[in-house]
Amino acid sequence: MQRLTYLLLLCLLPTGVSWAADTLKFNTLRVGQHDDHTQVVVDLSGPVKYRYFTLSKPDRFVVDVLNVVGRGSKPALNLADTSIRNLRTGIRKGTDLRLVFELNHRAQGKVYLLKPVAGKPERLVVELAGGVTRHMAKAAPVRPKPAAKPRVKKELVASKQERDIIVAIDAGHGGVDPGAKGRRGTNEKEVTLAIARQLEALVKKEDGMRPLMIRNGDYFINLKERREKARRNKADIFISIHADSFPDPRAKGASVYALSQNGASSEAASLLANRENASDLVGGVKLDDKDDMLASVLLDLSQSATIEDSIDVAGRVLKGLRHVSRIHKQRVQQAAFVVLKSPDIPSILVETAFISNPTEERNLRSHGYQHKLAVAMMSGIRAYFIANPPPGTRIAACEHIIRRGETLSQIASHYHVSLDTLRLTNQLKSDQLRIGQILQIPTSDS
Repeated sequence: MQRLTYLLLLCLLPTGVSWAADTLKFNTLRVGQHDDHTQVVVDLSGPVKYRYFTLSKPDRFVVDVLNVVGRGSKPALNLADTSIRNLRTGIRKGTDLRLVFELNHRAQGKVYLLKPVAGKPERLVVELAGGVTRHMAKAAPVRPKPAAKPRVKKELVASKQERDIIVAIDAGHGGVDPGAKGRRGTNEKEVTLAIARQLEALVKKEDGMRPLMIRNGDYFINLKERREKARRNKADIFISIHADSFPDPRAKGASVYALSQNGASSEAASLLANRENASDLVGGVKLDDKDDMLASVLLDLSQSATIEDSIDVAGRVLKGLRHVSRIHKQRVQQAAFVVLKSPDIPSILVETAFISNPTEERNLRSHGYQHKLAVAMMSGIRAYFIANPPPGTRIAACEHIIRRGETLSQIASHYHVSLDTLRLTNQLKSDQLRIGQILQIPTSDS
């Protein structure tokens, strides 16, 4: 994950310039360009409140720091090779400091505060996706082939520099570990692999995504190696597929799990104890050269963010499963499952059904039911990444080319955004579309 890489890079940015304010002192203002984002960091003498938003024509990213009035000259910053063309400052309503980042192109942005750590002060961080070398390639309109009926097909138009999202699919158990067993003799390891292969096929069809099968046959992989394989292959998400079991055959329904905080704490202790032999433990950040306090803070921030993301995607998958089967646990559950303990990959475990329930055992053996489960999981994964596209991925630069028979409402439904958001993003005055027209797809509906 990228966010902890950002945290470490704060320590590596060059020294900036002084800037004073009436209520707080801005010790430095720094700008740095990294592989997939421009970062602006302001050292503070205390916490501030803020809000931010984007503007277009021209593209701008605006941050209002509340109840802080700047004075003195604007800092001279080196904006070469960044997403920022110019920085303007001003006073709003007599009390708020407004920072207007004039951009070279439209960019997703976010703002957050970092608490003091390892001798560093409180910091306000502005992150803007992309840089001057990152552009969306505009595809020439392609003459569409007539379709028998209206069909929405997602088209991702992006530069070769952008990558696919990697979905790690873990079929539970395998080999000498058969898992739970149904009354008709069905082994958990067999149905989990069948469902995993169904999900793999769906991910392959999804533009901008690529599957990574943790287990693709009947063999044993220990739990730690499963998540390590996902990390070695730089997976963006890890989904482990299982079938539940209970002595009472009446138990039924699906559940979705994310890592508990207790599970995260125990894993953090293990990672810190062995970090001198580990590399790239936290989103590409090595911990072996950090002191205990900094390493602990970095790891804690990473795991907290990852658990939050895991609960998000788990909730979306649970929503999809409601359309397929009865839900055993109505909310996302949290537990200390070993396979969920990656500190930097959102990870979930899906208990698809109770193999100990005769009806659900029969369902799990059905190819059609396996497909429905895979479709439900895919819908949750898709919705999560449309709302949270990793920087540098094709989905983060998503466009849609209009084909014959498509309507704006179909496209909005397919990408899980509202009609109003889609109209506003593309400045549409009506819902009429033309074949070959290119729509920008917003990454969230917020």
